[in-house]
Amino acid sequence: MWPFDSKKKKFVRDERPYYYSLKQTTEGIEFQEMVNKLKELLSHTSNPFIILCVGSDRSTGDSLGPLVGTMLKDRKIPYPVYGTLEEPVHALNIKKIMKDIFQTHHEPFILGIDACLGDERQIGYILLKEGPFIPGMALNKSLPNVGDYHLKAIVNYLDPLSPAQSLNNTRLFVVMRLAEMMTKMITDAVFDESSVPN
Repeated sequence: MWPFDSKKKKFVRDERPYYYSLKQTTEGIEFQEMVNKLKELLSHTSNPFIILCVGSDRSTGDSLGPLVGTMLKDRKIPYPVYGTLEEPVHALNIKKIMKDIFQTHHEPFILGIDACLGDERQIGYILLKEGPFIPGMALNKSLPNVGDYHLKAIVNYLDPLSPAQSLNNTRLFVVMRLAEMMTKMITDAVFDESSVPN
């Protein structure tokens, strides 16, 4: 555990997870709910708001986080973004990055972004939930819990015998679509743009 985990955070408690699927045929109600929740988080925390995009550009499935980080920076998000294609945050440097974040920002509120594996029927789902996530959990890596909220996307099915192969065999098309949608959710919340997906 991090020694700074005990610091009090000012955000609205909400145990309910929010879901959105790329396969949806609705008018974007679930998408709008997620945008509204992100707006609520931004407006209810007085702590520095940090976006932490975890993943590696050396694996197709795991490149979701760095892709989102790059897209957010390209769109000039007015919040610090850690984890891009140029400077990814991954298993080898995440402990150092977390230390840097807490040394640079006083009691930061961290929105974590990461790819995950799941059931084949869940591929294309995006999840927004309160609480930290554990990077690399599917690969049985021993990494710290990160984030006050997390935004995750299921990029492929979980092969229990070879989860790393599942990430490496993920379609880039799926990862790009998920990254674009997650970026749109965040930018709509930040810039209060029209929030119905194309």
